[in-house]
Amino acid sequence: MSDPELENKLRKGGGKVKKDLNSLVEDGVSEISERLDKLKDDARETVVGAATMAKKDVGHVLNQYNNKAGEIADKVPGGLNEKINKYPWVAISIALALGFFLGNLFKPGRQH
Repeated sequence: MSDPELENKLRKGGGKVKKDLNSLVEDGVSEISERLDKLKDDARETVVGAATMAKKDVGHVLNQYNNKAGEIADKVPGGLNEKINKYPWVAISIALALGFFLGNLFKPGRQH
């Protein structure tokens, strides 16, 4: 085999190796991209599912709280429930004042 024939075969073989290597790299990148997309979709589904469950749980707890508060308000004499429903800002003000009073009453004494 002469030098020109060997060079020609090496050139053809090198081109084929380069083509095969490019194809291998493209396939690998494509596979990684597909896996990342699947991972992203799985993460999105997990977050949406967790948020949905949290929303249901919070809604359930708030409904329980509202039912208990309604039961307690119905037991209060003197039509206080109707007045609170008419003037919610009064109820909030009373609750804040009561909270401040209890906080000061039970606050430990300051040491100087």
